Amino acid sequence: MAKDKKKEIDIKTVRSVNKNIRSSTRKLKPLLRSIVGKKVDIALRDLTFSDKRISNDIKKTISSAIANAENNFQYDIDKLIIKEAYCGKQIVMKRFRARAKGRAASIMKPYSNLTIILTEKIKKMESHGSKS
Repeated sequence: MAKDKKKEIDIKTVRSVNKNIRSSTRKLKPLLRSIVGKKVDIALRDLTFSDKRISNDIKKTISSAIANAENNFQYDIDKLIIKEAYCGKQIVMKRFRARAKGRAASIMKPYSNLTIILTEKIKKMESHGSKS
């Protein structure tokens, strides 16, 4: 019984994963937090007008998730909302820069993974209590 319920929940979600994004998780998280819970068209609009460089990669991942929802599961695009958006650490390229007196300073170039999970918004019937 519990297995069937879990399957039912999983059926309505669509995910898209973008690996090896050339940015740190610290720069990604504020943008991802700002789009969670929004409809996909509003989230794409907000990212279009964002001045962050990484917003283009996030837009690409959301567009991929929308395409997955439309082609693989026949969901209605207008009802899709962003359920979850999270990022994780990937590899870190280590580089060195020459400094004064024969020293070297390390430069860390982090990469990230980005996961976007979409779901269909289900309209709930409003109940106005026992008096209506």
